[in-house]
Amino acid sequence: MSVRSVFPQLEQLLPRVSKPIQYVGGELGAVVKDWDATTVRWALMYPDAYEVGLPNQGVQILYEVLNEQADVLAERTYAVWPDLEALMKEHGVPQFTVDAHRPVKAFDVLGLSFATELGYTNMLSALELAGIPLDSADRGDDDPIVLAGGHASFNPEPIADFIDAAVLGDGEEAVLEITGIIREWKAEGRPGGRDELLLRLARTESIYVPRFYDVDYLADGRIQRVVPNRPDVPFRVAKRTTMDLDAWPYPKKPLVPLAETVHERYAVEIFRGCTRGCRFCQAGMITRPVRERSITTVGQMIKEGLEYSGFNEVGLLSLSSADHSEIGDMCSGLAEQYEGTNVSLSLPSTRVDAFNIDLAQELSKNGRRTGLTFAPEGGSERIRKVINKMVTEEDLLRTVVTAYSNGWRQVKLYFMCGLPTETDDDVLQIGRMAHEVIKAGRIAAGTKDIRCTVSIGGFVPKPHTPFQWAPMERPEVIDARLQLLKQEINSDRSLGRAIGYRYHDGEPSLIEGLLSRGDRRVGAVIRRVWEKGGRFDGWSEHFSYARWVEACAEVLPQFGVDLDWFTTRERQHSEVLPWDHLDSGLDKDWLWQDWQDSMSEFEQDDCRWTPCFDCGVCPSMDTEIQIGPTGKKLLPLTPVNNLRVPA
Repeated sequence: MSVRSVFPQLEQLLPRVSKPIQYVGGELGAVVKDWDATTVRWALMYPDAYEVGLPNQGVQILYEVLNEQADVLAERTYAVWPDLEALMKEHGVPQFTVDAHRPVKAFDVLGLSFATELGYTNMLSALELAGIPLDSADRGDDDPIVLAGGHASFNPEPIADFIDAAVLGDGEEAVLEITGIIREWKAEGRPGGRDELLLRLARTESIYVPRFYDVDYLADGRIQRVVPNRPDVPFRVAKRTTMDLDAWPYPKKPLVPLAETVHERYAVEIFRGCTRGCRFCQAGMITRPVRERSITTVGQMIKEGLEYSGFNEVGLLSLSSADHSEIGDMCSGLAEQYEGTNVSLSLPSTRVDAFNIDLAQELSKNGRRTGLTFAPEGGSERIRKVINKMVTEEDLLRTVVTAYSNGWRQVKLYFMCGLPTETDDDVLQIGRMAHEVIKAGRIAAGTKDIRCTVSIGGFVPKPHTPFQWAPMERPEVIDARLQLLKQEINSDRSLGRAIGYRYHDGEPSLIEGLLSRGDRRVGAVIRRVWEKGGRFDGWSEHFSYARWVEACAEVLPQFGVDLDWFTTRERQHSEVLPWDHLDSGLDKDWLWQDWQDSMSEFEQDDCRWTPCFDCGVCPSMDTEIQIGPTGKKLLPLTPVNNLRVPA
């Protein structure tokens, strides 16, 4: 039976809300299919505002992969701002997709991509607006399967009560497997109802269904064990790894936003995974091994993506883009290909020690210089050894001199505060380093008209990293260090006026730490915060630290734990961690040894260029590092010297 659009009711509300265009859909690249001509229907959600969610690469890829299947329909939904949420409740308008404005409750699957844990309260708002019971245990056969993915799904325990299942790792092949299971279950007449469908998903051994696992606790609050509560589900659930990126050249038809978004470019992922071994970096750990997309595939994707979308910026994405084995040939080939057009190249993620003059010249060849961001992460050489960020101050100065000498007038440097073993002096050295950057840059550029922005984020220990056992620093300590850093930057006014200073205070980081390393007991805190009005916690203007602290104080004592227990407490080697039954491929003993190595400031090499150091991923996942060089060039592509991509 067809599902009707709710747009007639929604349209009447739009003149009364801010940025109504974000709710109307119809973007270039959007797909609307006949409901009755499809068998399996997905609603894909990035649980944040449209302006943040639409450019999300993961959602765009899955949207396209699913819609390429003839009998599958995929539409998108985003978090609605509080002004529209209130009106939707008042007028009975449910959570809707932006493609055909169909009610989310009508779909087979609601797939949520969590890049950060601070989107959990937005998920609860969407479920309530959709008319889907918040607790998975209360859902019936007509409710969608609520499926979590993204980096935060590597510890979905804090939201275990609210989701039906979670997928760890890459989604391209996983969503097709899930679709096949649902298709077959439906064709058989939905035998066994919702429970049977979830059981079939769990039997894949790569889809985690929390209801099939019980958690037992020790008297002191630690976890005793996490075990299956039925014999036909696995003890451990493994992550998915898509090995041949050339076989998945998505997005082919990128979505072009109608409203302003945080990124407006054609982005192509040039490789996935990272083995640099930064101990704080969850993304680098959980996406191993490194898998490069070939230079020819990258070139073809960019050619077709630009012709389709009309974007005038190309973002070469990865965790450290300049580490691609053929990045030089890639950038020179693209610069040559688009010379004389208004197309610019950007490397949004560039290591200090991988940027060189050749890259600088290629990235600026068309005269448009996109922003350059480098991430030394730590201010002192000592703290960089602790976190295994193997760059020196000399590396940084050489890099920024290269940038300023090649016409850039501003660079952004990213650091963290609150790192393990950090002292006041480690943070103050960020200011001293920024001064040296400005001095060296003025000499290189031959002018005082240059700037450097210092951006500080709070350290959050993440699951499946060597720092998963680390204690967090208290917010007041972080805030005091940030104040000292501000004073240090401004201690020399002639240099300080050329340095921008942006920072996130310690409070949101502590709550992110609670959510990233929490267990199922934290779900009650999330619910309480949401009931008290928590929404858009990733936005500083909406985040309330007091609301989270109060919710923790109200909820956690019944379990014999508190906020500090989850955040500022150091874990021990023998402790069962909430995510130990979820297999990222990394050997837990290797992670522990790397945690111990960090305390002795031992630096671990990159296994792309050195012998394997037994992190565990390749043998346990039956995978291997895939890097070039291929020996090929971007050519032969059709010359596009006459191409004028519209702005």
